[in-house]
Amino acid sequence: MANQIRLLPENVANQIAAGEVVQRPASVVKELLENAVDAGATRIELIVKDAGKTLIQVIDNGLGMSPSDAKLAFERHATSKIKTANDLFDLHTNGFRGEALASIAAVSHVRLRTKTEKEELGTEIRIDGGEIKSNTRVQISTGTVIEVRDLFYNIPARRNFLKGNSVETRHIVDAFQRVAFTAPKIRFRLVHNDNEVFNLPPSQTDNLSANLRQRIVGIMGRNTNEKLVPIQEDTEILKITGFVGKPSHSKKKRGEQFFFVNNRFIKHNYLNHGVLNAFEGLIPPGSYPAYYLFLEVPPQSLDVNIHPTKTEVKFDNERDLYAIIRSTVKHSLGQYNVSPSLDFERDAGLDTPYAYKDKSTVKSPSIQVDKDFNPFRKEYSVAAGAKRKETLQQWEALYLDNGPEKELIHSIEVEAEDISQQLFDEKEGLDVLHTFQLHAKYVASSIKSGMVLIDQNAAHQRILYEDYLEKVTLEGMGHQQLLFPLKVTLTSNEINILKDVKTDLETAGFHIAEIGEDQITLDAIPVSIAEKQVDQILEELAGNIENEVPDTSFSQIDTIAKSLAKSLSIKAGTPLNSKEQESLVNKLFSCKEPNYSPSGKKTFITISIEDLEQQFNI
Repeated sequence: MANQIRLLPENVANQIAAGEVVQRPASVVKELLENAVDAGATRIELIVKDAGKTLIQVIDNGLGMSPSDAKLAFERHATSKIKTANDLFDLHTNGFRGEALASIAAVSHVRLRTKTEKEELGTEIRIDGGEIKSNTRVQISTGTVIEVRDLFYNIPARRNFLKGNSVETRHIVDAFQRVAFTAPKIRFRLVHNDNEVFNLPPSQTDNLSANLRQRIVGIMGRNTNEKLVPIQEDTEILKITGFVGKPSHSKKKRGEQFFFVNNRFIKHNYLNHGVLNAFEGLIPPGSYPAYYLFLEVPPQSLDVNIHPTKTEVKFDNERDLYAIIRSTVKHSLGQYNVSPSLDFERDAGLDTPYAYKDKSTVKSPSIQVDKDFNPFRKEYSVAAGAKRKETLQQWEALYLDNGPEKELIHSIEVEAEDISQQLFDEKEGLDVLHTFQLHAKYVASSIKSGMVLIDQNAAHQRILYEDYLEKVTLEGMGHQQLLFPLKVTLTSNEINILKDVKTDLETAGFHIAEIGEDQITLDAIPVSIAEKQVDQILEELAGNIENEVPDTSFSQIDTIAKSLAKSLSIKAGTPLNSKEQESLVNKLFSCKEPNYSPSGKKTFITISIEDLEQQFNI
């Protein structure tokens, strides 16, 4: 029998490794930016074209590489970060496994130019699909320039799985921001299709908290500064530095939540729950606070080698970290008077009125008593009897048809509503739709086979969604011109998202007059929307577009219609009168797809007579 097991060719092995490390253009951006940070650069520039599908270029002024190191860097598992297995538990840098460059080179055209400070000439290496095509000496300044072109050119099936440019661009921006947060003393610049998206200056102070605040404001927008509450704690097992957002600025999405451990971005649901628990009672249900928390733990207590992307980590003492994070956030919210506090030692009842604060003595009130009063004396009893008799005569006069009181009675006019006819009108006809509201959340109605129970929020979303989608796609949403331009303050990420769908927003009735760094100016809004609702709608719209991952113009319009329906629909807890209930039922079953809301949630359930009878016969 012939041998069945063979070694894979090097290029095939690299392509398989690339499947774990290089998932999309943003994966390349993350690896290259982290390498530039590890190289000690003070200036890093990222240039992207066509959402990274055509070009990803990173330019840094770091240490650079020698000719031999430059060639060896593209070999699998070649690294300068670790020498033994024990080094995996004492990491102080980002990259360490030596898979990234080899994996990237296996699925793209790579051009590397690098030079150390001691050398006169640098090195240029060109690699296509993992195969070195040239290795020459070139003139270049100290540092490294690496270009990645035509990602996944040799794996067409993988390239077809990439999303639209707008989605891939947002993933690149996320990767750029996560690295930029960790290095506030480095100048970062991002250019996409020749348009400058970010230009973040380096911080000049030695105060870590001030540096982080400057970088957060630079990335998220100037309006973020007033929303930040500082967090600071230093213990033997955990050091925390960073900021949380004020409860009043919480949002309906999770977008602005960042955990960094030893200068590495991570995702950790357990620690995230600890932060949310600290906000319990301060934010409404379904809202999420912003936070930017930088944790520093002993490297020996942290394992970052459990996932190829290194965003999932394992701690030795998660419960202790949870308790420290929760109490620290809660303490800071109280310390900066963000959360309500009570002074149990102060008794307000003992406070001296302001008018009496300078008086040395307080006079007691005087009481006058008639010591000679006797209710059994004759004159008192006669007077009391006469008073009672007079009162009795006045009451009897109300029932008599003569006397001066008659005119008084006739002069009284009573307004009354004739409700007898109204009661009959409600009962008139047995074919009227009978509905009632349950817990201000569901609308119940009888049908021939039993009863139907409708979720009023999901049903109204379906109604509004189909109405808006029809108007937007066929005739365009009507708009109302504003007397004064409306300025909406958003984060820079939200600005970039809405900028990509500006044409679709105008079709939906949002006429944008100007787009600034952290503001959008509107001169017209949709007819059905009030000005006070615009801020929340645009924030939710940006989040929905980001999460819906639209690929085509229609999908963006569809997402806008879904967002408007979600924002303007009646919420659970809203009482509805009988006519509003009937209108909701009739409009729902007039929809093309009444069974589900735009997000896929059931709008109603039916309960048959047989099911009801079975419940009573148990």
